Amino acid sequence: MDRANAFFRYEIHRDGLTIEELLRDEWKAGKKTVHQMRMEKAVTDVAGQPVDWRTPLEAGTELIFHFKDAVSTYKPDEHATVAILFEDEHILAALKPAGMAIHPDETDEGGTFMNAIMAHVATNGGAYAEHIHRLDKGTEGIVLVAKHPIAKALFDRMIEERAITRIYHAEVDGRLKRMRGTLQYPIGRDRHHPTRRRVSPGGQDAITRYRVLERDDEATRVEASLETGRTHQIRVHFSHIGHPVKGDTLYGGSETADGNYRLVAKKVSFKHPFTDEQTTIEVM
Repeated sequence: MDRANAFFRYEIHRDGLTIEELLRDEWKAGKKTVHQMRMEKAVTDVAGQPVDWRTPLEAGTELIFHFKDAVSTYKPDEHATVAILFEDEHILAALKPAGMAIHPDETDEGGTFMNAIMAHVATNGGAYAEHIHRLDKGTEGIVLVAKHPIAKALFDRMIEERAITRIYHAEVDGRLKRMRGTLQYPIGRDRHHPTRRRVSPGGQDAITRYRVLERDDEATRVEASLETGRTHQIRVHFSHIGHPVKGDTLYGGSETADGNYRLVAKKVSFKHPFTDEQTTIEVM
């Protein structure tokens, strides 16, 4: 993949589909991205010839989508390493260790998840990578990363539309009485703390479903799924019911030896927007 011109191949899946319909209606790519690609004649056939955007195409027609100067600002850092769990032309999924920040605060900083991802992408000649969702620094687990701008736009929308299932495992303080339940409490900012969130009647709708995996008098291990993706959602919800995540001292959790949370993003599942395949990525 050329660093100055990221691209991906795509095979038209039904007769009569135009590039305009594919981008606008099926992928719902942003107007700015679509306009820029049209002006740059960024969709070609396999021979490199531009394809008319309004011409109906036959199923099986192979196209190449180019992204001129699609470059991310994260600095590659070969010393920051993460395990790659899944990768194709459009996205990758990697395991973020607990204690590693998702991205740097300043452009020239290193040591974060995205610095490690950019180092991986650069080894394959790429220069574009943008995370699709985030994990808190103290949380371990799977993070999805887009490898080109259309993938970023599509997966961002899937997050908003709750089309990506995310499963977490957590160890919380105390013994949960109910074996399963739904935590539906709106979450908003805490006016008295710059980073903390709180359950607030005026906050955003937030829904966490859980089931107990194991418990004793001191702690409970749970599997939690997010129907919404609010900042600190699992941490806030379990703290609100009196069972904060272990290690999460910001929300009243007991201290851990390493200072990290006992919270792991274990699994993500979604229908892949480019291949239509049901895709599940899981860490043991």
